[in-house]
Amino acid sequence: MKEINTYLNFDGNCDAAMTFYSNCLGAELQMSTMGNSQPNVPENAKDRIMHARILKGGTILLMASDTMPGMPFLAGTNFSISIQCESSTEVDSVFAALAEGGETTMAPADAFWGARFGMLKDKFGIHWMLNYEFPKSA
Repeated sequence: MKEINTYLNFDGNCDAAMTFYSNCLGAELQMSTMGNSQPNVPENAKDRIMHARILKGGTILLMASDTMPGMPFLAGTNFSISIQCESSTEVDSVFAALAEGGETTMAPADAFWGARFGMLKDKFGIHWMLNYEFPKSA
């Protein structure tokens, strides 16, 4: 494993929250909206944040996104633990181990952003995200 981070979810205010946190932490903020990241996004979701991360000295401190409009949201339970894996095989094996007795939210699969990605809720109710970014071709 490369690293483990906290991944926060917001209901339309991810931009404001992550801007606040980056200022508090004196760190760099990177964000992309749903409208700039995916085709066929509903008009009321285009300005919502697809993915944001706060970095300091090359280290990711926090990651976050907005939910789609109308999706269930409960403040205080709006986080996951995100594992950046070193291979697709590691995604699959760690996912299988954590999913035992839990619920698969999104089975590991190759994602449009160039990664192998999966999400689950373990048997203790903790949400996990596993990601392996494919090497960029030169």
